[in-house]
Amino acid sequence: FTGEGPWRYGGRWNSPGARVVYISGYQSTAAFEVFVNRIPFTIEEHKAFYLEWPDSLTERFRHEKLPANWQMHPPPIEAREIGDHWVKERRSAVLALPSAVSPADTNFLLNPLDPDFKRIRIASPIDFEFDSRLVNR
Repeated sequence: FTGEGPWRYGGRWNSPGARVVYISGYQSTAAFEVFVNRIPFTIEEHKAFYLEWPDSLTERFRHEKLPANWQMHPPPIEAREIGDHWVKERRSAVLALPSAVSPADTNFLLNPLDPDFKRIRIASPIDFEFDSRLVNR
């Protein structure tokens, strides 16, 4: 939970150099995100983590402020700038945003450099198995 991957490569909501951690509000959304973003996709050796934090740590980005092209692939600079500004301004430890693969669901960015990050409780990982039908089609 250091944000190393997004810091190196960027993501939908951050440019390389902005340290964030991506998580999903539901295990199914997290699985969907892994399936579409991990290339090559494999069903082996995945873990799920459950996190808890006080609501007061979360900033919710308003849907009407999203750029029209926010779901495009690769992610547009306008989407990346949302997370970049949030990280630089250290407005909160958590930022809630929609999932590009399932827009009705929420993904969260965690800022490991925010002082309140230590208030996020991370449970021990559990094994997560993808249904083999996802790759055997």
